[in-house]
Amino acid sequence: MDRAGLADFLRRRREVLRPADVGLPDGVRRRTPGLRREEVAQLAGVSTDHYSRLEQARGSAPSAAVVAALARALRCDADQRDHLFHLAGLSAPPRRAGRHVRPGLITLAGRLVDVPVCIYSDLGEVLWRNDLVAALVGERDLRPGREGNVYWRWFTVPSTRELAPEEDWPRLSAAHVSDLRATFSRRAGDRDVTALVHDLLARSVEFRELWERHEVAVRRSDVKSFIHPEVGLIRLHCEVLLTPEEDVKLLAYFPVEGTDAAEKLELLRVIGTQDFRTAG
Repeated sequence: MDRAGLADFLRRRREVLRPADVGLPDGVRRRTPGLRREEVAQLAGVSTDHYSRLEQARGSAPSAAVVAALARALRCDADQRDHLFHLAGLSAPPRRAGRHVRPGLITLAGRLVDVPVCIYSDLGEVLWRNDLVAALVGERDLRPGREGNVYWRWFTVPSTRELAPEEDWPRLSAAHVSDLRATFSRRAGDRDVTALVHDLLARSVEFRELWERHEVAVRRSDVKSFIHPEVGLIRLHCEVLLTPEEDVKLLAYFPVEGTDAAEKLELLRVIGTQDFRTAG
């Protein structure tokens, strides 16, 4: 690990970014250019103390998940991301695997402030989401590893399903499996997707039964219902935009016509994001 090089690179990337570049308000007058350390930490989902120590060339070495999150927060392109991994003493992940999100895609997603938007990897890892998605699902911070994987959590963490009406569970389970099957077929033997599938087969009888059907379908649109504890049932159209390599997908949720979803989303923009800011 090149501590000094890592610290210098993080600082220089932070200083060239403006709040508007990452979807943050300018706020009060800034004494130094660029983002504040706490803003980068918030965007990456790490503690301000941990990030500050990295910029000061001290503290514990960052994990691969933290480095990937910092690369996204600092809007690194693929070459800058690889350099960041090397400075941290880690091997850069294969470029084919969709854990890196191009800065332009995050910029596009960040401009869709009035609808819930999130970005997933082709393995179901949540890589980025806006405040409205956080308010919708009741989670501000991204979870690392399997804890942030929608397929894994759906089949192994029962409380995850409380966000959806019970009558939708069978359809959503089948859609998750057919979507993952498409990735499994396209990525043919890649270690990460193979490990995820094998672990799900071992942990979930439901997943195993659905997997044995060999149904394959990449989801490009859906209608999903969310149960929110404060605003109730919200019906949303889900549009899925895939990158050319199909390794990253952007999900945008729009109100279903003829429902009160638009009014409820607007209410969530007020009460949900305010609650998160107060908690922070």
